[in-house]
Amino acid sequence: MRVQVQLLLWTLFVGLGATGAPEEETRKVSLELNPGSSNSTQNLLHIRAVGNGSTIHYVWSTIGVPTVLLIYTDSDNTDLQVNWTKLLSPEPHGAIRVEPAGHVRYSTALLFTRIFEYKEVNNTADFSGTDGKFFYPPYELSEFTWASARDSLNSSALTARLTGVKATDPAGSFSNGSVAFQVSAFESSGRDASSPRLLHNANCTKMEFLLSGVQPRGNNSRFALEMVTLEKKGGRKKLRSVHSIDDEYTPTIFEVMELVPDFPNGSHAQGYFQWKSVAYGAMEGGRADTLPCKIYQPRDLNETFRIPSIVHAFYGENLTDNYNLEAYNVSFGIADGDFYDKKHFLGWSAMIGYGTPPRDSFSVLVICIMAVALGTPLVLLLVGTIVVSVIRRRRIVSQYEPLN
Repeated sequence: MRVQVQLLLWTLFVGLGATGAPEEETRKVSLELNPGSSNSTQNLLHIRAVGNGSTIHYVWSTIGVPTVLLIYTDSDNTDLQVNWTKLLSPEPHGAIRVEPAGHVRYSTALLFTRIFEYKEVNNTADFSGTDGKFFYPPYELSEFTWASARDSLNSSALTARLTGVKATDPAGSFSNGSVAFQVSAFESSGRDASSPRLLHNANCTKMEFLLSGVQPRGNNSRFALEMVTLEKKGGRKKLRSVHSIDDEYTPTIFEVMELVPDFPNGSHAQGYFQWKSVAYGAMEGGRADTLPCKIYQPRDLNETFRIPSIVHAFYGENLTDNYNLEAYNVSFGIADGDFYDKKHFLGWSAMIGYGTPPRDSFSVLVICIMAVALGTPLVLLLVGTIVVSVIRRRRIVSQYEPLN
């Protein structure tokens, strides 16, 4: 019995230890729109996270296609500098830089280039082929008009929203709808308040892709998003699947996907893009609104990259000579599930950061359930053993006759 109790205590100790995060890292984070310019017609959002002898710069922009640059420096005193005249010219090379440049240790970029809409005849939610599908002309995000983020900017909450509509829209699909990228930054570790309750730390920012109120161009429409990743020559992005526990925050979702650098020399410097394999068909993000999502194998863009973006302003003219660019598609929906036209909403969240991606662990609620599930049988066994022992002892005592 003593061994069983010790085993229970050890199990609970290990379980509770699983919820303990490593020593929390904090940063001083600031958020600024269009640094060095009063221009309100362009969006260049700079997030600066300082701490632990380093600085991480995130640069979000809708100049060209929506893009985020991640720049890691090994100094807590580096600054972003923007030459606005050059940035808005036909030759923007070198318009964005971090000084002193010698402290830059790693950088990467992620571009959101196109939105695909397709009509499904067989309701398979498989974006990889063309059988049973009808593709509409894709929405090129470089052709969108983006509202100023000034009205949505919240420097205290460290949030901003980049909202766009198709510049030429004869079909009126965007008359009451929009595409948006909600951006959030964090000063410490925690869990996001909205579904799918992603973990975050001070080394990352959150991106939420929102398709809201857009009129589909036919019945049974589903959507997919094209992303382009950038990594220095000699390395590429690697897609990996991490199976997480079925926790209280996103029941039934066991898979976390990550895009991380893959260098032959085993470099530890990495910027990651992490998400759970789920999107939502309603703003509330309830369990009934879940839309499983799927990512497909990349396409090499080194010979065909002609996409306008701030990557040219930071990485220079010979972009494809020095960096590998790959396109990934993420589709939203499940076979025999609901189509977009049911609620006219799609929301998908991901974390973009530097270092080791956060990992899910057992929550306190799950630990309590485990404790009850494991502890109750042992308590009953203990009580039963005591009762049986008492009864047997009384019987033994009653068998003795008193001596005269």
